[in-house]
Amino acid sequence: MPNAVLARLTIAASLFATGCSPLGVFDTLVPKDGGTAKVASAIPYGSASRQTLDVYAPRRRVIGRRPVVVFFYGGSWNSGTRSGYAFVGKALAAQGFIVVIPDYRLVPEVRYPGFVEDGAAAVRWTETHVADLGGDPARIVLMGHSAGAYIAAMLAVDDRWLKEDRKAIRGFVGLAGPYDFVPFDVDASRAAFGEWPRPGETQPITWAGAGDPPTLLLVGVDDTTVRPRNSEGLGAKLRDGGVSADLRSYPKTGHVGLLLALARPFRGKAPVLRDVATFVWKVTDAEPVGSPAQ
Repeated sequence: MPNAVLARLTIAASLFATGCSPLGVFDTLVPKDGGTAKVASAIPYGSASRQTLDVYAPRRRVIGRRPVVVFFYGGSWNSGTRSGYAFVGKALAAQGFIVVIPDYRLVPEVRYPGFVEDGAAAVRWTETHVADLGGDPARIVLMGHSAGAYIAAMLAVDDRWLKEDRKAIRGFVGLAGPYDFVPFDVDASRAAFGEWPRPGETQPITWAGAGDPPTLLLVGVDDTTVRPRNSEGLGAKLRDGGVSADLRSYPKTGHVGLLLALARPFRGKAPVLRDVATFVWKVTDAEPVGSPAQ
């Protein structure tokens, strides 16, 4: 990659990490994985304007249906758009997965549990329609970063949301997720959860235990936005319930850097994509496509 392009990407990533630039700028600049395509765009899964999703898939045809990853982006439950995450969709699709990336309603339009309900509705859409796009509706892995990891975690461990549909969930991947953050002592958590009368009900760690899907928890050692203790605590609670829960820590990696390591130019920073792909192949009993990305 030309040094000038890499320099622009690095600047965009740095600005995003400090809150000065939307991720869409980074996504526009970053080179994407080849052999993939957006096969569905702005598909409604509900009646609200933000209840829409995109789907990415490998171009190469194979026999049978592919495992599915539903990815929820972060943004403190008050920001974000699926259009900034094509680099995630194509990175995972290049590993042989069908990838669904939903938008969801945000604060102040909704508070908890509105964004979790939207996550559940997007998963139900996936179970109903993904076979038409080459995916296996019985082999779904939930994945998210930051506030999106929170949504994915609630769907994975709390059966109030997916109910019987949770049986299709083969695994959960959480990148830098908040799973145990009562009391609500920052503006974002107060705005999203402060009106709920029973705070403990909003926390994934409250619900985690026996019968939950296998879990991969990824953290950056240098993350000061969502402390790694969230993943450490959730992993311990799941293991106490007999659930396979693997925790991976990446040195010299922060909150945003963990996500950006999925992008081609930054994969040398941390093997996030390799670890995620290996986990998804394992829990869905899928044959790897090539070798795990480095």
